[in-house]
This record gives sequence, C-alpha cells and structure tokens, in this order.
Amino acid sequence: MATPELLDSARIRAQLQALHERRLYSFDVPLEVDSTNIRLLSGSPPPFGRADVCIAESQRAGRGRLGRTWISPLGASIAMSVGWAFPECRGDLPALSLAAGVAVARALMRVGAQGILLKWPNDIWFRDRKIGGILLESRAALDSPVFVVLGIGINLTLDAEARAAMQAAGVNAAALAEACPAVPSRNQVAGAILDEVLGMLVQFEHDGLAPFLGAWAGLDALKGRTSRIWMGETSTVGRARGVDGQGALLLEVDGQMQKFNSGEVSLRLEGEAA
Repeated sequence: MATPELLDSARIRAQLQALHERRLYSFDVPLEVDSTNIRLLSGSPPPFGRADVCIAESQRAGRGRLGRTWISPLGASIAMSVGWAFPECRGDLPALSLAAGVAVARALMRVGAQGILLKWPNDIWFRDRKIGGILLESRAALDSPVFVVLGIGINLTLDAEARAAMQAAGVNAAALAEACPAVPSRNQVAGAILDEVLGMLVQFEHDGLAPFLGAWAGLDALKGRTSRIWMGETSTVGRARGVDGQGALLLEVDGQMQKFNSGEVSLRLEGEAA
C-alpha cells in the first residue's frame, strides 16, 4: 500500500498566486479536527478582504449538507474550510455555493481531471458519482459582519473500505484519481482549490453570481435530465433546466417552469438512490 501524502503548508501555498496568498489571514493545517467548518465558525471573522483557512489531515465529525456525515479517510481526501467576512447581509449568499462549485471544478481541471461536473446546488460529480461537495454555513449578528465558511470535501482516492462506508451512508462515491491520468498530488489539489476559491470570493463579493453563471451552465450535470426534488416527505418530478440569476434551480414540470431554492430541498436524478 502506498504511503499517504501528508499535507504540507509550504507546498500548498506554493500553488497560490501572490495576490491570493496575501489574502490569507490565518492558515492552519491540523492533524485532526472534529470539523474544519466548526473550527473556523467557533472563532472570530477575519478582516474584510482576508481569509481564514483550515485544511485538516482528517476529521472526526465531518459534515455534509442537510446534516449528513462526510467521511474523510486519513491521507486520502481534502477536508478544507475557508472563512470570509462580508460587510453586510446580502440576498445572494446562498448562491455562493454555486460559485464555489465552479471554482472547485476549475481547480480539479487544473490538476488534470476530466469529466468533472456540478450537481445543483453543491456536489462535485464524475460520471454521475460524487467526488466531493461544498457545505456553506454562516454566522451573523446585529451590526456585525456576515461570517461565511465554505467547507470543501474531495475524495482523492478511495479504498474498498471507504467506498463501502460511503455506499452504506447512501453516497454513490467516486475519487478524483478516477478522473485523472494519474493520482494527483494531494498538496497540489489543495493548493489549486484554495487558489481558485480565494479568487472566486473576491469576484463574488463585487459581482455576485453573474460572472459564474456561464461556467456553471457548462458544468451542469443534470440539465435536461429528469430529476426529482424532495421537500420533506413530498416530491416533484420534472426536467432540470439550469438555474436562474440567483442560483435557484429551474425545473420544468408539465410544461411549466418551477423555481426551487436550495434551503432544505434535496435533488436527485429520477431513479437515483436516496
């Protein structure tokens, strides 16, 4: 069995453009945490225009969207959180996960991945299987900045045990190594993701989702495919027709377009396991 490539802060930072590296406020690479998102959210927001970053070797209690567990095998995944403060509450913050998806997809393509797609609102896909996901969490109080933390989890490689555990948790998983000619460097992947995400945050703060809509549409894994939206115990089936300017899903149902915000809904291909 190959020895896992451990994270190295210097090698990760070497992947960053100089302008992006200067935006780092804190940069932590712990051996183990409960959750990288929890680690950042428990602290104070960084100054405006700067980022807090935590990339862990492993997580004891990694989390996904809608309270799901996120499994992070030691040395075989990327578990990263990036914290950013916005001066005020803004209505388009939920769309930040779509812009982040574009940034992560671009980063994976930078390290040689092919066939990477995005499943609304926050999954990274390869051949209809999940390589990774994005968890957007925020904290705000009266007269204070909105502190947003983007949690990013990527399966770099998957052994049989990890794949079985994910399957048992209801995830049809894939690994980044399956989308690349060779297994990419873990530090290179982490650095490429961080570099793209830092640039994305600056652009999103100024321009919102608009600059990312074209790229997101080109990466949309479900566009034109029959999909099912679950809201609690009720569901709606239709054809996925992309997203609107605020990042809401457009679903064509019986010839009529319906709009869904991410919130607490779950989206699956028709016939896909829950």
